[in-house]
Amino acid sequence: QLHWPEVDFSKKSIFSSADRVVSPSQVCLQKISSSVLRGFRDAGSSSYNVLLRAEEEKKKRKKRSACRRPQTSGRGGSSSGRRNRLSPAQKKNRVPDGAEKPVQTHWVSSDLPTPTLMVTGSKLGLSLRTVPQLRKTCIHDGHRPAPPPPHRAPMPREAENGRRFCILSAIKPSNVDKEKEKFFKSGFSYDPQFEYSSPPSAAVLARHNNASDRFLTQAVNIMEAALQRYGSYEKFEQQTGGNLLSKARIWSSVKRYMEKEGCVGEIVVMVTEDLLSRASMTVVNGRPTMSINSSSAREHWLEGMLRHEITHYFRSINNLQQVWSSGGGRKRLSLKPVNPTEEGLASIHSVLFRKDPTLWRAALLYYTVYQASRMSFSQLFHKLGHFVQDPITRWDYCVRAKRGQSDTARPGCFSKDQVYLEGILKILRYRDKIDFPLLMALGKQVSFEDVDRLKALAHMENVRIPHFMQDQARYAEQLTKIMEVNRLTDEELKSLI
Repeated sequence: QLHWPEVDFSKKSIFSSADRVVSPSQVCLQKISSSVLRGFRDAGSSSYNVLLRAEEEKKKRKKRSACRRPQTSGRGGSSSGRRNRLSPAQKKNRVPDGAEKPVQTHWVSSDLPTPTLMVTGSKLGLSLRTVPQLRKTCIHDGHRPAPPPPHRAPMPREAENGRRFCILSAIKPSNVDKEKEKFFKSGFSYDPQFEYSSPPSAAVLARHNNASDRFLTQAVNIMEAALQRYGSYEKFEQQTGGNLLSKARIWSSVKRYMEKEGCVGEIVVMVTEDLLSRASMTVVNGRPTMSINSSSAREHWLEGMLRHEITHYFRSINNLQQVWSSGGGRKRLSLKPVNPTEEGLASIHSVLFRKDPTLWRAALLYYTVYQASRMSFSQLFHKLGHFVQDPITRWDYCVRAKRGQSDTARPGCFSKDQVYLEGILKILRYRDKIDFPLLMALGKQVSFEDVDRLKALAHMENVRIPHFMQDQARYAEQLTKIMEVNRLTDEELKSLI
């Protein structure tokens, strides 16, 4: 039997998905008849089955339960003297800031015959009441419900898919702050000894410890050209990137950009300092999540970061409706590897429409990985001093290149960071032949080399293309500008690729 409040709330939204979830203190379930519980049991609800079993067991007992709920005040409270049996509460899962939190529900069945069910929600402006503390007691019941499963941590921000989760989460040092302090106190001579919560196997590390020097000359030339124009990386960063943004300005800029792309409400945005990268587009608890590193969000570079991540997002969405979205489909069609196309295209979009689209970051990542494969952490740190003076920035690049290693005194690297420059140069090499909107539409599983042979199989009805790719003439002009600013020539790229 339901007792409704006297005030008419029929026009209020109580359980709208956009509303704040109901607090555990606002849910109170008292005795429900066994016939109602049997109906819930037939529907397959295990929580109600627990209640039904508890009620039937109590009928067989002569003694009352040892559990007592203290007297509470406020709407929906029970009078003193009532004895209640508490079944295990549903365990509350942790979720990242800014995401919706699951309801933690406490089920309480009463021995007294007054059946009531009341739900209150703060969305209606009702006052909250505190949850009474229940005394611990032993439950002498051979049919006690199984305890809730152990807490499982939410998926990390870097987890875009299973493989990426295994690698990037596993190679993130757990003691990076402590080792950073030791390194700086040593005068940059100490080689950090990194620890990992779930270290990857030696075979996994070996697959990602193969640095290439194929585009090393181009990487060095790109950075040297920037140094000639600006004098140092720090001046280049200030003059081309502008000032660091406050969190409030980051939020407003992200909102405006999402409106341009028609993505308002689709993506969870998190602003944090706990990222090795400048930004990432991942899936957290089943929701697309964009994480932005506030320590590197500059006024003239932020939109480029957003273009980079929205490229990943749209290609991921477009991929879902294609026949090659599964591993079996990829294998059947013999598709080429996802990278370097995926990261190369996104990296091009990072510098697209900048006044100075210098490929500094992609070049420095490529160079750093190559040098890390040949020297220790401290040697690498000093080697980067030619291009980057700021020790904090150098530390960040060294950690990225050395992540996965425990003893960084040994040569070794995480070679994934070389795909950015490699992908950029390969796409620029064939920029006149690539159908870029089609490359975006076919999804992130498709390399630019597979576009022509897959277009006849593509489903194009609901594909999404970023707004900055609509004008292909302007887009082509920007690619040419990137070539010129970075002193790249078609002849040079044709000889390499």
